Amino acid sequence: MNRIEKFYPFIIFLAVISGINIGQVDLLRANAESFIVPLLVAMLYITFFQIPMEEIKQAFKNIKFTYTSVLINFVWTPILAWLLAMGFLGDNAALSIGFIMLMVTPCTDWYLIFTGIAKGNVALSTAILPLNLLLQVTLLPVFLLIFGGTTGVIDMGFFVKSILMVLFIPFVLAVLTKALLRNQKQVRDHFLSKLSMFPIIFLSLAIVAMFASQGHLLLDHLDLMWQLTIPILLFFIVNFFVGQKVGQLMSFSNPDRISLSLTTLARNSPIALAIAMTAFPDQPLIALTLVIGPLLELPLLAIITQLLLFFSKGKRT
Repeated sequence: MNRIEKFYPFIIFLAVISGINIGQVDLLRANAESFIVPLLVAMLYITFFQIPMEEIKQAFKNIKFTYTSVLINFVWTPILAWLLAMGFLGDNAALSIGFIMLMVTPCTDWYLIFTGIAKGNVALSTAILPLNLLLQVTLLPVFLLIFGGTTGVIDMGFFVKSILMVLFIPFVLAVLTKALLRNQKQVRDHFLSKLSMFPIIFLSLAIVAMFASQGHLLLDHLDLMWQLTIPILLFFIVNFFVGQKVGQLMSFSNPDRISLSLTTLARNSPIALAIAMTAFPDQPLIALTLVIGPLLELPLLAIITQLLLFFSKGKRT
């Protein structure tokens, strides 16, 4: 993994560019979206399989981490997102709604990869996933009403599908695989040794599919990208320091502080994008915001993981 980690920002950028180029072919663009969920399921299946189940059980007992991350994600972050939207996007209601939707939905899948790369507590980050998903599903209409001044008809069937497809199914499959290989340690260890690079591969392919299906919106509105760049950058800068400082005040270990930073930084752009397309089908600029979000977010997360690794090395020396 070390060699791949060094090229991670380049891999992400290449995936984005490849997706936009693939999206220029109508047939490919029309079918690209159907690959996103299966690729994320495959990525999470391997990620869950690599985590000792005993560690997840222990992670659920870390109440201090749970309420700290929940307060940052669902109390502080919505306020910060609203302030940034009002300060930089207040003259464009669609961009403001899209920005708020992106920022109030914590990531529930690929941030585990970044946590692993940064040497954070992946088991702890995994334990918080179901709660993050439940709270964002419950609170997103409330945030839209309070901060966006509007609310849409959100298809709850989509959320149920998200829980089953993106979280529950890969987790259950990983548990079943571990159970089948419980008494075959050599086979299991060999299997694990061959899987280490596959989460990044599946994540990159999911990014390609996402930008193949929605990248055309970005090309049609390149001028709006600059409007979104500053508030998105400020969100990550502010929340990075908030996560680090709060982790220190709460006396978290370095791996737990890394997990706190990434679970409060990474956003759930695929989920939010699907919600926008369902709830606001006549507002393409809302979806555009959620396409531009990962264009900036993913390289930023890759850079942040390297910063976290650098800080970790400094603490050990």
